[in-house]
Amino acid sequence: MQIHQLKPNHPGRQARRVGRGGKRGTFSGRGIKGQRARAGAKIRPAERDIIKKIPKLRGYRFKSFRPRPVVINLGDLAKKFKTGEVVSPESLLKAGLVSKIKGRMPRIKILGRGELKKQLTFKDVTLAASVTKKIKGLA
Repeated sequence: MQIHQLKPNHPGRQARRVGRGGKRGTFSGRGIKGQRARAGAKIRPAERDIIKKIPKLRGYRFKSFRPRPVVINLGDLAKKFKTGEVVSPESLLKAGLVSKIKGRMPRIKILGRGELKKQLTFKDVTLAASVTKKIKGLA
């Protein structure tokens, strides 16, 4: 008998080499076939798709929290007021040109669009530069 003729009493069992990874062998805990069994298959959640469809808001956005004055033109005053009357926030409220904002009287600015042929007195309102020129032209 020579060494190459020797055989072991219990031949070594060949290990199954399938799957790689996972604890079960065969399919590595991925089931059999299908999209989820494949490598690189990542299924996106529905919320992600919804987020991706929303358009992006680009650029810098800042909304001023300072309340802007309510704008009224000279032409509107000419229609609602008579000669010699006082134009104040209260009189504008009565005339229906202004309404209160959250229960408060808003700041008011008079702009120069339209013609004013009446003599009016302005009280507690801001006037645009064009309005002051037109008023000086009347006096």
